[in-house]
Amino acid sequence: MSAPASRTVVVTGGTRGLGLGMARALLDRGHRVALCGTDTERIGKLRSELPDAALLLVADVTDRAQLQALWDAAVARFGRIDVWINNAGITHTRTPLWELPAEDVRKVVDTNLIGALNGSAVAIAGMADAGGGHVWNMEGLGSDGRTVPGLSVYGASKRALTYLTEALAKEVPTGVSVGLLSPGMVVTDLLTHGYSDPGELAEARKIFNILADRVETVAPWLAERAVAHPRNGAHVRWLTTPKVLGRFATAPFRRRDLFAE
Repeated sequence: MSAPASRTVVVTGGTRGLGLGMARALLDRGHRVALCGTDTERIGKLRSELPDAALLLVADVTDRAQLQALWDAAVARFGRIDVWINNAGITHTRTPLWELPAEDVRKVVDTNLIGALNGSAVAIAGMADAGGGHVWNMEGLGSDGRTVPGLSVYGASKRALTYLTEALAKEVPTGVSVGLLSPGMVVTDLLTHGYSDPGELAEARKIFNILADRVETVAPWLAERAVAHPRNGAHVRWLTTPKVLGRFATAPFRRRDLFAE
C-alpha cells in the first residue's frame, strides 16, 4: 500500500488502548493527530511523550460542545481535519441487564453511542464546510448481531453504531464519507474487563489466545487504512471469517500467550 500524503486525524478516546496505538502509528507515519480523553493525569504524561505533531485535549465525548472545541482546536493548530475516528468506548461488568446498575447502562450507551453521534455530527458538519473528509466509527462485539450473555448493553450500543454508520453513508453531504473500522479482538482492558469468575476468565483467555491480537499488531494496520483515501460506506475488517477459520484450524499446532508478562 503506497503511503498517503500527510493528513490530520482526530482520534477520540485516543489516550489509551487501541486509540493510542493508532495515534502512535499515525504519528510514526508522518501524520498529525489530535486525540482526546478524560484522564487529565494520563494526558499530561502523554504530552511529554508524543511529538509536536500531536495535540492532546481533555474532552468528554458525551458532551457535543467539548467535541466541537476539540474540532476547533485541531483546525486552529493544523489548518484542517481530514479524518475523524470515533474510537472512544467503554464496557460494563458481565452481568444480566436487570442486575446492571442504571448508571452503568447510561455510561456505556452515552459513551459508545451518544459519543459517536456527537463526534459524527461535529465532524460531518465541519468537513462539509471545509470541502470534505472521512469519519470512521469503531465496531465491537455485537456489531454483527452476535450476542454474548452478560454483555447485552455493550453489544446493543455497538449494534446501533453499525446501523448509524450505514444510515449516515446515505445522507452525508457531497465530499464527506463515513465507514466502519472493525479491529476484531484486541488485548486491552476492554477485552478482559468484567470477568468476576477467575475460571471463566481462564476459559475466555483460551479463545483470546486463538483469535485476539496485541495493540501493536492491529493498530498500524488500521491506521494505514484509515488514511488511505477511504470510500463512503467502507468497512475495514482486521479479523475476517477466513482468518478466524484459519486460526482455529492451526490452533493445535501454534502456541500463543498474549497475556504473558
